[in-house]
Amino acid sequence: MEMGFYISIAGPVTYKNAHRLRELARILPLERLLLETDSPFLSPYGGRNEPANVRVVAQKVAEVRGISWEEVARTTTENAALLFGL
Repeated sequence: MEMGFYISIAGPVTYKNAHRLRELARILPLERLLLETDSPFLSPYGGRNEPANVRVVAQKVAEVRGISWEEVARTTTENAALLFGL
């Protein structure tokens, strides 16, 4: 992380057996996380995925961190803007 890397969390964080991924989502610095849906694959719900499901990913990350999903959304959006120069 000291080298400026970001880690992306996608839909599988919501899967029942994704204990390790949820633990990573809990302990990694929020300022180094990005969220994605990996559309059209790896849907949080099963079936075909879509970009709108990124909110479900944010909600699960927020749940495991014990913070609001709005804070996760705000911080990860800022992270993406910095990374991509937006």
